[in-house]
Amino acid sequence: MIVSTALACALLVGGFILLVAIRVPVAFALGIATIPVVMLDMRLTPFIIMDRMFQSYNSFILLAVPFFLLAANLMNSGKITDRLIELARVLTGWMPGGLGHVNVAVSMLFAGISGSSTADAAGCGKILIPAMAKEGYDKRFAIAITACSSVMGVIIPPSILMVVWGGVMSVSVGALFLAGAIPGFMIAAALMATVYGYAKVYGYPTAGRPTFAEFVSAFKSAALAMLTPILVIGGIVGGIVTPTESAIIAAVYALILGMFVYRTVSVRDLGGILYDTGRFASISLFAIGTASAFGWMLAFYNVPRLIVSTMTSMQFGTFGTSLVIGALFLFFGLFIDAIPTIIILGTVLLPVALDAGIHPVVFAIIGIVSLAFGLVTPPYGLCLLISASIGGMNVVQVLRDVVIILVPMLLILLLIICFPELALWLPKMLLPDTFK
Repeated sequence: MIVSTALACALLVGGFILLVAIRVPVAFALGIATIPVVMLDMRLTPFIIMDRMFQSYNSFILLAVPFFLLAANLMNSGKITDRLIELARVLTGWMPGGLGHVNVAVSMLFAGISGSSTADAAGCGKILIPAMAKEGYDKRFAIAITACSSVMGVIIPPSILMVVWGGVMSVSVGALFLAGAIPGFMIAAALMATVYGYAKVYGYPTAGRPTFAEFVSAFKSAALAMLTPILVIGGIVGGIVTPTESAIIAAVYALILGMFVYRTVSVRDLGGILYDTGRFASISLFAIGTASAFGWMLAFYNVPRLIVSTMTSMQFGTFGTSLVIGALFLFFGLFIDAIPTIIILGTVLLPVALDAGIHPVVFAIIGIVSLAFGLVTPPYGLCLLISASIGGMNVVQVLRDVVIILVPMLLILLLIICFPELALWLPKMLLPDTFK
């Protein structure tokens, strides 16, 4: 039997939605959904699917994923997060809503080191959510601002999502890193403005005005940790190292800081750190494999070509197409992890974006920023789940504050869509050869 495009699409998409609805993990649901089509179509065999999975793993750039995760885990275990929080406190804690600003600032600093939003939410949330509650902040606000600020982990470089996007779409990872910097800082500014508004309405306190001696002490304490983004991004932009090599450098540097400089990581701690890193990396990489097989089957039945021709015929124009792309990524991000969405939806929409005159780097930033917001929106909302768990509250209880904080963040996404040069300015200036 030869399966038609309509039947294949119905079986693949319908099977996947059914499996996710009954709470099967997304990575497994993507793989299981391909089985009925393989059994029905005489042209396909299980070995073809396994080969597609292997081909997706056979990528040097994906080695960066576990190493960036390892760097983040070492930073958290090595108490380096505490030093970043102290630096954030002296930089921003003097403003109304001081600890809220500290929460945003430390997420911005940690994002420049780890590349992982979940590591940010877990590492910073364990310290700041109880501290904010103790200082009289509404715990719902503390949880919401922790979750929302953590999304900068995958927007401000380095970013695991950008590494995966660059590997899958053959886009310069260095250009993506640079393109994420300005949108990331704009989101941080929007979050701080929101915190200021909350502080004025609810009378939240400052964290105290630091002395010059405190500022110098905090800066010296965190200075070595803050070298990490310079080593990672500078090495890639300067053409000295590849993204994978930069991830290894970040992990080794974090290990040296934790074990030999700050002496906060012991040999005994390494086993647990490596285990957690391996567990999270295996989840991400397994999802890459099953998503690649699922995406290949959609392509085999010409589903992407049909979507491209349909959207092209509608003639939305560059701005309209960008809005549709952002909306699709936002919608998929509600239900599916970012990495499978990049592989499935990103590869389908890339030809649509190119046909509409959207630069591949701008397309990537729209997709990644949209997917980042999915980390704080139920039912998926992994960063929100982590933050709510730390705060001991139900996700539903904090949704109102999450929505309020998300609104200005969504306006930043709209600004990127309206003015794509916000994302392109830095990479065009520092990596002009990429745009020739």
